[in-house]
Amino acid sequence: MEIAAKDNTLVNEQIRGKEFRIISDSGEQLGIMSSQEALAIAEERDLDLVLIAPNAKPPVCKIMNYGKYCFEQAKKAKENKKKQKTMEIKEIRLSLNIDVHDFNTKLKHAERFLKAGNKVKCSIRLRGREMGHSEMGVQTMKRFAEACEEFASVEKQPKLEGRQILMFLAAKPTK
Repeated sequence: MEIAAKDNTLVNEQIRGKEFRIISDSGEQLGIMSSQEALAIAEERDLDLVLIAPNAKPPVCKIMNYGKYCFEQAKKAKENKKKQKTMEIKEIRLSLNIDVHDFNTKLKHAERFLKAGNKVKCSIRLRGREMGHSEMGVQTMKRFAEACEEFASVEKQPKLEGRQILMFLAAKPTK
């Protein structure tokens, strides 16, 4: 039976070469033989011959149900994708002359974002004459970083980039 491989795995008649190490479907080694002999054994058991280690000396083939193998690989990939943790970057915009209450609100937002497992990008956009007072923006950022000190660490120090001052915060590892 001819099966088209979904990935670059060689199956059945696609396998070319003189000799291969053959492993049965139960996992026992059948020894070194030609692809025709191995294919005959696979067809006798109503299974497929799959090249699993092409770079080995000699290359290794396994007799198995290829459709079931592909299904299990897809299932494993899906499980691994579920277990992956995605990390977003949340942005908090401060201003050069931010008031105390607004500052505390932004601080609470940053704490919530960091506890949710995200990174926080703090930014101050300088407009007009504010460009002449960029050092005040850096001071505001440092004050924000000090206020976040108990639950966050500064990943990238405040820096003027064009008309923006940027700083990145990451959550401190919990003990």
